[in-house]
Amino acid sequence: MVSQIETHALNDHRPFCHTIEGLIQVFTGPHRSFFTSVMAQSLRLAGQGTPVLVVQFLKGGIQQGPDHPVQLGQHLTWLRCDLPRCIDTPHIEEAEAIALQALWDYTKTAVYSGDYALIVLDELSLATKFGLIPEAEVLEFLHQRPSQVDVILTGPDMPESILNIADQITELRRSYRS
Repeated sequence: MVSQIETHALNDHRPFCHTIEGLIQVFTGPHRSFFTSVMAQSLRLAGQGTPVLVVQFLKGGIQQGPDHPVQLGQHLTWLRCDLPRCIDTPHIEEAEAIALQALWDYTKTAVYSGDYALIVLDELSLATKFGLIPEAEVLEFLHQRPSQVDVILTGPDMPESILNIADQITELRRSYRS
């Protein structure tokens, strides 16, 4: 048995569905072991045809940057900052600050374009904690994004202001059993 659903054209004025509001999800914890789960979710959605953008703000070393994104399959774009190293301190060189700002600007433009349904902002919490991307800008970005876009933010020490607006918070922690 085959079932078929008939939908109406987008310019047809008959209501057939609502736009679903996107969620803000947070993955946080003291360890950096949650990116695998987030990447698996991203790959699964991209494999189903959902456009996904994964941005790793503090990862470098592969001379990527906004001008050289990696395309994983047809629907997943993966970006890292154009840095010679990974950032693990608030003390960065001027060229690194410029590269990080370029990636942040690119990310905002890509999200506002509406081309992606899921945005992963990896280690954005550390970028804000280090003062490299202002927390107020991140909050404004989250409020101004197209309403249907899902956003996943990752990283330890997630700012309380972001936790307060999150729809879902996943805190990973180790369980020590005797």
